[in-house]
Amino acid sequence: MGEPVQPEQFFLERYGVSSTALERTLGSALARRADDGDLYFEFCTSQALGLEDGQVKKANHDVSQGVGVRVVAGDKTGYAYTDDVTLTTLEQAARTAGYIADAGGGSPAIAVSAARPERNLYPLAVPPLDTPLADTIALLEAVDAAARRYDPRIKNVFASLAVEHKLVMIATADGRLVSDVQPLARLSVTCIAEDAAGRQQGTFGGGGRHPFGFFLEGDRHLRFAREAARQAVLNLDAVDAPAGETTVVLGPGWPGILLHEAIGHGLEGDFNRKGTSAFSRLLGQRVASELCTVVDDGTLANRRGSLNVDDEGTSTSRTVLIERGVLRGYLLDRMNARLMHMAPTGNGRRESYAHAPMPRMTNTFMLAGDSSPEDILRSVDRGLYAVSFGGGQVDITNGKFVFSASEAYLIEGGRVTRPVKGATLIGNGPDVLTRIAMVGHDLALDEGIGTCGKNGQSVPVGVGLPTIRIDGLTVGGTQT
Repeated sequence: MGEPVQPEQFFLERYGVSSTALERTLGSALARRADDGDLYFEFCTSQALGLEDGQVKKANHDVSQGVGVRVVAGDKTGYAYTDDVTLTTLEQAARTAGYIADAGGGSPAIAVSAARPERNLYPLAVPPLDTPLADTIALLEAVDAAARRYDPRIKNVFASLAVEHKLVMIATADGRLVSDVQPLARLSVTCIAEDAAGRQQGTFGGGGRHPFGFFLEGDRHLRFAREAARQAVLNLDAVDAPAGETTVVLGPGWPGILLHEAIGHGLEGDFNRKGTSAFSRLLGQRVASELCTVVDDGTLANRRGSLNVDDEGTSTSRTVLIERGVLRGYLLDRMNARLMHMAPTGNGRRESYAHAPMPRMTNTFMLAGDSSPEDILRSVDRGLYAVSFGGGQVDITNGKFVFSASEAYLIEGGRVTRPVKGATLIGNGPDVLTRIAMVGHDLALDEGIGTCGKNGQSVPVGVGLPTIRIDGLTVGGTQT
């Protein structure tokens, strides 16, 4: 991508978007009285390379550009966007968004001045997008070879590296012009194992806002390959999961996806402002075991879910959601914060310029406790140890969830024994929080693979968890 360029300079040179033009456009958008609004400019270059059967079978290189104009009046949002970024179309989008959210009256002129982000969480000398194609192919070939070496039962390997480089610039109704350069990279590996008994698969991967060299550090790419192969082979020998209510131990790291889905979405501001969340109107009340402290932190360096500023130009933060079992906060964008008479937490996020922002998670995790993982497992006479999860779903209004475990084991007599397949965890998020009986001291964040969907929008996120014990959780399986 050549020499680093600041987004303000880039958008000025490419589209002629000067401070004067921004002020005029904001004025047009907010001319019919509004409580808030912004202009969100985006230029994103992405690349994906995929290897299957030892050959490159997928190679994509895409460029997307556009601007979204938002006007907020009360709880109404007017949003218009265009991928034809000219001063004329920008003015048209601004007027359209203003009419959609029309509340009558007038708005003063907006003076815009640059406001730098408070921090730089991902200063990369060489963005991952600048990696030579030959280096990417060599990495994927090494991943393929490492997975096949793990076990002769590995019959196929799918490996892909996806990277993007995004420039954003946000002009806000309070006159700030905030910009960011957002790199992102993810390596994914899926292995298919076969024997006489059948076929199973394993998936592993990771990444974040890192340079290409991150995947080579300590042969991280080969570890990803071996983990995917190990999981696939392990599941060949797995027995059917037992069904019924039992004690469940969740391993550290990626199992935090259950926390993300089961309670994280229920703590987002829009659901709570509307009173549709199971956590609505419960601030200051006990909603979990006193062993539980849950935070959302968008300020962790290089993490997949981290941002210098959210997609409304607000600095991200570390937000305590639950403290020792007591509900302390919600995840808020600007609109919901204003309507709830609270401060925004830097959680306004959008998939792209074509989407209006809404409150979303960044990196959500439970803090470490005092117990050792070994003691937690020894405390369980009979139960399930879930190490990794695949898909899941949750109903925000009542907190009910269903998750499928992609790697799980029986616990018998305080020991981890046989691997099981077909296990699903069924429960209620708020109820599960009260059933957490032990929390380990081994907090781990996931490797950097999470993507969260909400209202048709997908954004990168992170999750984390220490080893925890949940008493009396329903397990769905094929064995009774």
